Amino acid sequence: MRICSLLVVFLLSFIGNAQDYFPKNDGVKQSFKNHVAITHATIYVSPTQKLENATLLFKDGKIIEVGTNVTLPKNATLIDATGKTIYPSFIDIYSEFGIDKPQPAPRRGFVTQYDASREGYYWNDHVKPEFNAYENLKYDDKAAGSLREIGFGTVLSHWNDGIIAGTGLLWTLNDSDNNSKRILNTKISQHFTFDRSKLSNQSYPSSLMGSMALIRQVYHDAKWYATGASKTKDLSLESFNANKNLIQIFNAGDILNKLRADKIGKEFGVNYIIKGSGDEFEKIAEIKKTGATYIIPLDFPEAYDVSDPYLAQQVSLSDMKFWNQAPFNLKILAENNINFVLTANDNKKPKDFLDNLRKAVLYGLPKEKALAALTETPAKILNQSDALGVLKKGALANFIIVSGDIFDDKSTIHENWVQGNRNILDKMNVDDIRGTYDLVFNQQTFELAITGEVDKLEAKISKDSINFGTKLTYKEPWITLVIKTKDTTTTSFYRLTGIKNKTTLEGKAVLENGVETNWTATKKEASDKKEDKKEDKKDDKKVPEMVPVTYPNIAYGNSVKPTQETILFKNATVWTGEKEGTLTETDVLIQNGKIAQIGKNLSAPNAKIVDATGKHLTAGIIDEHSHIAISRGVNEGGQNSSAEVTIEDVVNSDDINIYRNLSGGVTSANLLHGSANPIGGRAAFIKLKWGYTPDEMLVKDAPKYIKFALGENVKQSNWGSGRFPQTRMGVEQVYEDYFSRALEYKKEWADYNASKAKNKVAPRFDIEMEVLGQILDRKRFITCHSYVQSEINMLMKLAERFNFKIQTFTHILEGYKVADKMAEHGVGGSTFADWWGYKYEVKDAIPYNAALMNGQGVVVSINSDDAEMSRRLNQEAGKAVKYGNVSEEEAWKFVTLNPAKLLQVDDKVGSIKVGKDADVVLWTTNPLSIYAKAEKTLVDGIVFYDLEKEKATLASIQKQRSELTNNLLEAKNKGLKTQAPKKKDVGHYHCDTLGENCVVSHAKYQ
Repeated sequence: MRICSLLVVFLLSFIGNAQDYFPKNDGVKQSFKNHVAITHATIYVSPTQKLENATLLFKDGKIIEVGTNVTLPKNATLIDATGKTIYPSFIDIYSEFGIDKPQPAPRRGFVTQYDASREGYYWNDHVKPEFNAYENLKYDDKAAGSLREIGFGTVLSHWNDGIIAGTGLLWTLNDSDNNSKRILNTKISQHFTFDRSKLSNQSYPSSLMGSMALIRQVYHDAKWYATGASKTKDLSLESFNANKNLIQIFNAGDILNKLRADKIGKEFGVNYIIKGSGDEFEKIAEIKKTGATYIIPLDFPEAYDVSDPYLAQQVSLSDMKFWNQAPFNLKILAENNINFVLTANDNKKPKDFLDNLRKAVLYGLPKEKALAALTETPAKILNQSDALGVLKKGALANFIIVSGDIFDDKSTIHENWVQGNRNILDKMNVDDIRGTYDLVFNQQTFELAITGEVDKLEAKISKDSINFGTKLTYKEPWITLVIKTKDTTTTSFYRLTGIKNKTTLEGKAVLENGVETNWTATKKEASDKKEDKKEDKKDDKKVPEMVPVTYPNIAYGNSVKPTQETILFKNATVWTGEKEGTLTETDVLIQNGKIAQIGKNLSAPNAKIVDATGKHLTAGIIDEHSHIAISRGVNEGGQNSSAEVTIEDVVNSDDINIYRNLSGGVTSANLLHGSANPIGGRAAFIKLKWGYTPDEMLVKDAPKYIKFALGENVKQSNWGSGRFPQTRMGVEQVYEDYFSRALEYKKEWADYNASKAKNKVAPRFDIEMEVLGQILDRKRFITCHSYVQSEINMLMKLAERFNFKIQTFTHILEGYKVADKMAEHGVGGSTFADWWGYKYEVKDAIPYNAALMNGQGVVVSINSDDAEMSRRLNQEAGKAVKYGNVSEEEAWKFVTLNPAKLLQVDDKVGSIKVGKDADVVLWTTNPLSIYAKAEKTLVDGIVFYDLEKEKATLASIQKQRSELTNNLLEAKNKGLKTQAPKKKDVGHYHCDTLGENCVVSHAKYQ
């Protein structure tokens, strides 16, 4: 079938040139293809160059000449466009128009598909660069017409399916010809997304980080395959390499995903054209730094119907703000000189595109920038600057004729010419007969009022305050009026038919009795002026004030990014976490992001003084095991090993849980992969810098970690997936297998690097094996999800066989049984304070676990593994005092210095010591108390949470909600489209959360 499709397209590509010598058996062959000249128009030959009273001359689909002094050939067809404006027709480089999409794969119940369903292609079904849009075409006249109606003449069509989605083609919206003339380029682009293909149920990838890892591995594999080192044929990699010089378009999605796509591009030297989502203004500085060109949709959100005050509570403040801010997005992009083009692909109703384009211009987008984004810029991207997006000699005759300024709401697109073929959308030079007339017939004078749209007229006839039912039909120049008489005893009509002359309407009338007579309607000039005034008043649109962007752009966001301060805490009770213990009535100076001085009676010029009398100052809490601030999936569970993925790729700096954790005194968090597989993904150690970017939150010089897991979750014995391993014995064999392979991989590369052969071929670069090699080299450290003592012993022994050690056992609820062995191995324990009984393998858990491990010399920390618990880790630490009589100072180390030691960052954080990072918290009372509140939370000397300021923040949030609610109500009262309130749920990830959805949902606050 594919060979047939290729043959058809191959032959079609020659028809345009071959048809002159094809026989003609269905009619005469002679055709008349004269020059066409459109005269007396205002012509935009480019976004910045306009010609007045100009002529556009073209023939055979191409422009011959354009200018103000064009010599017209004999027999040229002339079209008078006096008072009209001509623009190059628009170009959409991101469209799914005309793609004949294959059917999605049927679901297979509870059976999970782990392997690819295709042979001879890449090992992952979601990678399909071999898919070519030009082989799957179904030209849709109706859809083409809808696009022409809003000004488009050329589109780049592709199928947005799969992580590598194949190639797109460039073709015109030309109903008059076939694909041999429409198609300008069969393969012009290669397309990427972060989403799985609908054609396959293959389980990997099941997360955003998995998609990113897969794209990286494809780049590495394609490079290796190109060397000829592969022993097998891979049609996907061959296609990927063949497509690498095409335009690379990445449908990224939300604001953070755009930055992620750009990050991958920079890693591999690829300049993606990035498809956005209209929220670029939220992080405009970061968007500008990418240097990328963006494809921007124009699908502004409709106003929310907040008439019901209770339903209105479901609308988050962020959604309210976005409704207000979205129309300003293009203005902000233009002000920041960011290159962008526009697409109508996301508009459910094509007409909305043109409406929103005009709205964007009204809100400040310069007209020349708007026009460039639809003509000149996409043409340049497509390397079609001589053929598309301009009106000059040799270019395609693709243009629109508009009644006036295209960006004016009153303007109408009359015609859209595509490759010299005329498409009439709204007849040009139609006489507008609307107005008020004196209608005279049968020796009586009536008032005739013609209103409505030019193409949908309405008529009303009255006399002496009596209205006559009237039906009007107008097909230029013919007019018909059917008027019901005022006789109430019978149903009878006057029937008027006639034509429009220069100044009047006139014709013959047939009365109710069949008698014919003449009629005349003369227009009243005064009525026009009144209507014009009403129309002008109606079109006087007011641009609202843009709600300021916050960082992040949700409730509790900062109006500006907070910066470092010099702060002197006076007379505090200082929990140093060092040998000095707890100091009373002590001062601490914070300067340049560091703890500068500790002592009594300190002073510092220009320092902000904080009276800490009666309050407690501690190091910030460090959560060793957290799943907050992660985008689209905490587990990559599609395989039994996912060492290739990293949480660093998917840090979500806009998660409200960052702010909530700061309010609980947490300053750092180790973001871990879940426990769906024996070998999980790599971790991300972040500082909770609320309002900063993911890249700014990452602690880049911190030692690198990876998540391993044991027990019920990884063997999936109760999940019915059928994936290996299904037993605890199988889990051990997974480790044996992977580390043995990693040793072989390391040897293969060592031999290659040592070889002096001239024609040596590099081994395949495997991200997964590279990471496991780092573990063997003790450059990456394991934190392992664990419960049962037998498995804990197994993993320590296995690590010793491969000559490395486990850094941390997390959960470790049977740690008290093997604490002596843990201390001997040198592994720490990061546990819960008092969790037990929530599944079978924790049946032996006890709340004394932390104290007992600590007593055996194990470095112990208490973690959350939960977005709610992490806000009160100070209280969790306090439980160690109750269960095991741990001293208060030692218990506090369980959430500060000890997790810092486990993460090997105790030289920077975890205690109050001169020279360490100023990650500190001021508490209202003893931090182990259930009554303690974090009053100020500092990270790197920056105040990210302030209890006193939060009162003002809450008031500001309420005020902003009230103002936006009034604006939304006003929009509804004006008759604008509205949508029902929608509750935006954001969930909490846990170790066993599969896929991209969270298992516990809560409303995104305000």
